[in-house]
Amino acid sequence: MATSSGTIQTAIQALLVVVIVGLTYFLYQSITEPYERIEREQRLTEQTRQRMTNVRTALIDYERDSASYPDSLNILLQHIRSDSILSARQDSVFGRSISLDSLLFSPRTGNRFQYTVSDTGRVETYLLEDPDTDDQIGTLTGDPTQANAASWE
Repeated sequence: MATSSGTIQTAIQALLVVVIVGLTYFLYQSITEPYERIEREQRLTEQTRQRMTNVRTALIDYERDSASYPDSLNILLQHIRSDSILSARQDSVFGRSISLDSLLFSPRTGNRFQYTVSDTGRVETYLLEDPDTDDQIGTLTGDPTQANAASWE
């Protein structure tokens, strides 16, 4: 009888160890998973804003060369590829080398940035928007002080 109760006691202790390990894992996941999700979102936000800033840099260069903003982002991309400084010296212009194939797309979902030009006012302005967030650069109101201003700056 003593060995039977010792066996039951050992089985219960083993079961409790398994339950404790399972609960510890569950607790660890419930703490770290939301934190990792927040970090992932912050990284995507930084990447998106960096791409939009790179597009803004290229738009400013395009406007400097031709005295107006391009009608579409495809024209801007052609300008970047054909401009010797923008294509050859990306590190000095953009701060690091960029991938031209992904420049015009949001890293969150792969949706293309939305771009609109307004030439109805005294000053030509543009609006570059991330389709997945409220982040934007520029304005369509014609306010020259907001011409290249980013919503997060």
